[in-house]
Amino acid sequence: MKADVSIDCLGLFCPMPIVKTAEKIKEIDAGKVLEVISDDEGIVDDMPNWCKMTGHEFLGVEQNEDEFKAYVKKV
Repeated sequence: MKADVSIDCLGLFCPMPIVKTAEKIKEIDAGKVLEVISDDEGIVDDMPNWCKMTGHEFLGVEQNEDEFKAYVKKV
């Protein structure tokens, strides 16, 4: 998936990937896609829930071994 902006949350565990996402999403323009790279598998459930609560569009999660890439479109 193509992202406009990426943040590295490797080594950070719940709730930090979501906290970092919330901070970064404020910095980007509506319609842009944010990629969140994490090794915390909690992101699989946490990111869609956060998007539902905040109104941003959850685009999915890609997994490659122990690394997860979550994609969020700013609304």
